[in-house]
Amino acid sequence: MLSKRFQHDFVEAGCDEAGRGCLAGPVFAAAVILPDNFQHALLNDSKQLSETVRYELREEIKEKAIAWAVASVDHAEIDEINILNASFLAMHRAIDQLQQTPGFLIIDGNRFNKYQQTPHKCIVKGDSLYFSIAAASILAKTYRDDYMLQIALEHPEYDWHSNKGYPTIKHRNAVLAHGFSPYHRRTFRVTDPQLSFF
Repeated sequence: MLSKRFQHDFVEAGCDEAGRGCLAGPVFAAAVILPDNFQHALLNDSKQLSETVRYELREEIKEKAIAWAVASVDHAEIDEINILNASFLAMHRAIDQLQQTPGFLIIDGNRFNKYQQTPHKCIVKGDSLYFSIAAASILAKTYRDDYMLQIALEHPEYDWHSNKGYPTIKHRNAVLAHGFSPYHRRTFRVTDPQLSFF
């Protein structure tokens, strides 16, 4: 059973990202503030849920959250500042957009760049421990999937409608066969050794 809050002194937002390990597309992040009485039997780490359940939960989260926001950092920015910093930046952008200012942040993972003067706690596997982080993981994942399905129409050869930009064998082979699309992260390893034109 997931927990409702990490602390009870401040308004708390949960944050998570999606797409860190992908070869193409942006990294997305979400920030969510849930009411204290929010709970849902199916809410969990987005990776543990079916696509259908994720999209059903997305609508409930958006309807019942006190505040929520989704933001992204594109492939060019990822190449410029690296994926770890891009993940933190996407979270910062999501927090910026919240309609209510949180007094405390709980972050999925073990590292985070401090957001302004807001205290935070990094929680490994937080998306399977706290409702607000799980909610953020679902929003980040589904909004990123929507984006990847959109650009898959431009470049069907990479199978993004199926792999969403993750480095499947089919995706890697497509890069080897067709080269990079305009959406690929040029600093990411596609083969070992990397492609000669990296």
